[in-house]
Amino acid sequence: MTVPPPYGPPTPQWPAQPWPPQPAPEPARPTNGLAVASIISAVLFAPLGVVFGHLSLWQIKRSAATNPQEGRNLAIAGLIIGYSLIVTMVVAVVAVSSFFTWVNSELDRYDRAAPPPLTPLPPPAALPAFDPPADLGNACSYPATAAPAAKPAEPPRSGAVPTAPATVTATMTTSDGAVGLELDNGRAPCTVNSFVSLAQQGYFDDTPCHRLTANNSLSVLQCGDPSGTGTGGPGYEFANEYPTSQYPPDDPDLSRAVLYPRGTLAMANAGPDTNGSQFFIVYQDSRLPPSYTVFGSVDETGLATVDEIAERGVAGGNLDGRPARPVTVESIRLD
Repeated sequence: MTVPPPYGPPTPQWPAQPWPPQPAPEPARPTNGLAVASIISAVLFAPLGVVFGHLSLWQIKRSAATNPQEGRNLAIAGLIIGYSLIVTMVVAVVAVSSFFTWVNSELDRYDRAAPPPLTPLPPPAALPAFDPPADLGNACSYPATAAPAAKPAEPPRSGAVPTAPATVTATMTTSDGAVGLELDNGRAPCTVNSFVSLAQQGYFDDTPCHRLTANNSLSVLQCGDPSGTGTGGPGYEFANEYPTSQYPPDDPDLSRAVLYPRGTLAMANAGPDTNGSQFFIVYQDSRLPPSYTVFGSVDETGLATVDEIAERGVAGGNLDGRPARPVTVESIRLD
């Protein structure tokens, strides 16, 4: 069987023609070592990168005719990075230096404007010596107040009251223990007259000690308000006695602090001649103006009881307020 020839004209046979000769490839140019060192050093230590960059460009230019080298772009990149980092560092140093200069100037200005350090307060004067007033105990008066009594009570007798005996003892029984009181009838007879009257009426029975103050200048336990609010009273008021009675009415020393020593028993008030039923015990030497009537003292056993109350602190960790644990006056009775 014969195979038919392929369709179409026969494929022409082109004569072999040689291609033009190709030139030999150029040898690869070496990369300048300083150019590589320049870009690496620019990141690690910018000034060294700048030095290597300039040396690299100088070498590349010098060897262009005899032994061309690559790396110009690397050298330029190293220079750009190096100079950029140098400028950034200079700006940062200037900014930090300016900031600290400003801070120091502000601190100097504050120091100049700050007040001088406080000097310690001089020790307060002692309570004045007692010089009996001419009318001592002759005209005790207990006028009614606008506010009603916090607990039913009758005012004590008015007019002349005895100043003898000079001292009257009593015991205040509290939820924390007994507190012995020595009432100074010879110096504050109108006050003692009221206190004894209220005690005999049971006015203080089952009432709270509503306030404890514990700071550097005032350390007292305050009681005598049946309402426990600090505003309650017996429905009457009376005038201040010792030490207020030792000063002329307009004497500026009435507003200067004196030392109320530890163990003092004194009346609380809301202003001149507003004594009622509230009283306080001084358990550490305290500074107060001589406008709080001193009418007695507390014995050492009683002070130990008050110390235990004070050691528990004020509710909420404050320096002034209700005792951390409630304290109740169960009774006050004459001995």
